[in-house]
Amino acid sequence: MHYLLCYDLAPDYLERRGQYRNEHLKLAWEAQERGELIMGGAFSDPADMSVLMFQSDSPVVVEQFAKADPYLLHGVVTGYKVRQWNTVVGKDAFTPLRPE
Repeated sequence: MHYLLCYDLAPDYLERRGQYRNEHLKLAWEAQERGELIMGGAFSDPADMSVLMFQSDSPVVVEQFAKADPYLLHGVVTGYKVRQWNTVVGKDAFTPLRPE
């Protein structure tokens, strides 16, 4: 299954992320190497949200990632949501659906 981890970013995210960025990226790349994190990144203009796409049998993996993320622990991320994403189009869609 696919899950989206949606982060709400602090107003001073761009100024504060630098001091925690290496720790955050280490956590993210480790999750990617385990096959859990597919991709992730922040929006710009405005930089108020970021989204990380996971593949897992359970949302627990995503929750564990968020709770260990230095961005969340240090207030650079002010809140988050984990949402199951029912992917239906694309070569990596979890339940591909094609027109009849």
